[in-house]
This record gives sequence, structure tokens and C-alpha cells, in this order.
Amino acid sequence: MRTQINVKYLDHPEVQEAESILRSCVHCGFCTATCPTYQELGDERDGPRGRIYLIKQMLESGEVSDKSRHHLDRCLSCRSCETTCPSGVQYGRLAEIGRGMVEEELERPAGQQLVRWLLRKVLPYPSRFGPLLALGRFARPLLPAALAAKVPPAQPAGPWPEARHPRVMLALGGCAQAVATPDTNATAARVLDRLGVSLVQAPGAGCCGAVSYHLSAHEEGLGFMRRNIDAWWPYIEAGAESIVISASGCGAMVQEYGDKLRDDPVYADKAKRVSELAKDLSEVLDGEELSRLNLAGSGRKTAVHCPCTLQHALKLGGRVEDILRKAGVELTSVKDGHLCCGSAGTYSVLQPELSQSLLTNKLAALTADQPEQIVTANVGCQLHLASKAEVPVKHWIELLDPRN
Repeated sequence: MRTQINVKYLDHPEVQEAESILRSCVHCGFCTATCPTYQELGDERDGPRGRIYLIKQMLESGEVSDKSRHHLDRCLSCRSCETTCPSGVQYGRLAEIGRGMVEEELERPAGQQLVRWLLRKVLPYPSRFGPLLALGRFARPLLPAALAAKVPPAQPAGPWPEARHPRVMLALGGCAQAVATPDTNATAARVLDRLGVSLVQAPGAGCCGAVSYHLSAHEEGLGFMRRNIDAWWPYIEAGAESIVISASGCGAMVQEYGDKLRDDPVYADKAKRVSELAKDLSEVLDGEELSRLNLAGSGRKTAVHCPCTLQHALKLGGRVEDILRKAGVELTSVKDGHLCCGSAGTYSVLQPELSQSLLTNKLAALTADQPEQIVTANVGCQLHLASKAEVPVKHWIELLDPRN
């Protein structure tokens, strides 16, 4: 795709990267076939090819419109289009750059600014999000049904084994998961303990930075990344094998630390090393001898939801299913597994109507074979699916818990 960048943007630090990505697109349209929002809305501007044109138009004309921002906002950043694209267009990165430039150029209405600010100032901080979630649980009987369904029930964390093995791996505590589903990492620690690995958490590590970064507060997001690197670095120097991440959305971001901080003279090398060590929980278990777990299966017919970040960003589609089959879990067939459930980080808050439509479609696909439970690999997807599902929704690691 030929481009002629407006003189207004020639000195922008990311414009050359954006232009390179634009030039790699041959506008073939294969991406539209796997784009959830295009499939739902049928509008070219709500598909990857159309959004690429909108960004190209902005960079060439120097003008930003509310209409263009509207269609860029409706992108899930699921990156299904990247999996489909025969030309290897890095659409996710282009969308990040385009949205960031739009945010710099065009002031949002006050209401939108407030919601985005609140999301950035609450979700990444367990000490803030936790009390609000507890309040929501307390008031749940008084809330409208649609809102009450979004408030997850309390999940107490089970025991976390003491560090007792020569092999040590780091856990990402995260933000929302640490409060909403705290037993997920504790279960991972129990499973890895059975495999001869001690999973430890570094004090001071927290949100991966995705919430801020994906809301175009890039510098704020980079700050979270630097704090995590500082918290993990002593453990890495002491020989920690991996950084184990049980939320695939966080894993996708941590694996990009090296790229995001590549121009930082202080953190570039450390960020690259952190990205190399970052592993999704399924990657870690896939490389271990699982017979040591004495697996006997869950005894329940199970549908697996593969989050977009796991299959399109981390390229680990099918990994969870392979592990669960080895465990003897009976898996159902799921159609259109490449399509997003509509959670997509803060998307379910910022685009509620479209998010709910995608959720309805996803649950119909997941439950078509009448499973007794649904499992997934990302806390956002887990909570989103559970808000409307008629069967239990869990993190897949729960099926391997030695306590079961």
C-alpha cells in the first residue's frame, strides 16, 4: 500500500514504523473473514482493512475525525486478523500507534475521559479495585440483574506451597486477577510444586501495564513495566527459570516488554531478558512430565475457550487442549474458536452493547455440545463468560489442582 505521510507527522517518533506496516498491507481482504466486529456489523470501517485505511487517511491528510476514532475504538485488538493475514501485517501495532496519535490530536468528550481515567486509576491497583469489588458483592442483591451478573462471587485463595525446590519460577500477581480470582495463581503454584518447581511472587510486581497502554496512556503503561522489571530483576539474577503468567492477556503484554522499552537506555536490555523469560502457564506445563501429577481427569464434559491473546498474540492455540486431553478431560467441540468473546480488556466496559453481542455468540458456540463446564486461560474472559454462562466457568489450571 503506497503512502505519502503528511508533513505534520514527519517528526513523530512512531510514524516510520506505522508507514512500514501500512506498506506491508496488500488490501486483499482475508482479514475481514476472521474479524469479529466486521462479522457482527458488516461495515468495512469496522474491519482491519477499513481501519488500516482510516489510519492511512489520517497520516496522509493530517486530519482526525470523531468518526474515525469511533471505528478505531470498536476494534477489539484481538489480532485474529494477524493470524489470517498472508502478508504478515502487524495490525495490532499499527492500531496502537493510530489510536495513540488520535488521542494526542482529538480531545474526547468529558464522560469518555472520566470512564477511561477511572479504569486506569482503579483496575491496575488491587488495593483500590479490591474494596470496590467487595462493595459490589455486598450490594449485589440490590443491583439491577445485568449489573449484578458482572460482579463475580468471592473466590478464596487456597494454600500456596512454601518455596522448597532448587527450581524457581516467578509468578505475575497481576491486578484484576489478584483480587477477582486469587486462587488461580495459588493453584498454579500447587501444580508446579508437585512437578518440583517453586513458584514465587516478587513483592512490588503488579499490573503488567496493559490497562494503561491499551487506553493510549503509553507512558503510564511503560511505568508499570519498569516497576515489574525492577521487582523481578533480583530473582532473575538469582537464577529464576521463567516468569510464569496465568493470564494470557498479561502474558501477551509482558512478552512485548523488550519491544516497548527497546529505546530506553536503562531498561532496554533488562526488558528484552524479561520478555525472553515470560511464559504462559500452558507453555511451562507442556514442557514438564505431567505423569507426576497423577492425573485422572475432571470427570466433567468441558468446553475450552481459547482467549485471543493466547491464540493470536502468543500463538499458543491448542496448547491448553493438549494438556487437558493428557489429563483425561473430555473436551467438547467448539465452532468459531478464533472469534473473540467480547471481553478484550476494558472493551466490555467501553463498548458494552457490541461486547454483549459477541458474548452471546461465543457462549452459543461454547455450549452447543452441552458441556458441564467452560475453562479459559485469561481472567478477563473468565469473568466475562461467567457473567452470562449457565454452566461454571473456570481457569483451566483448576482442573489439574492436586487437591481435587
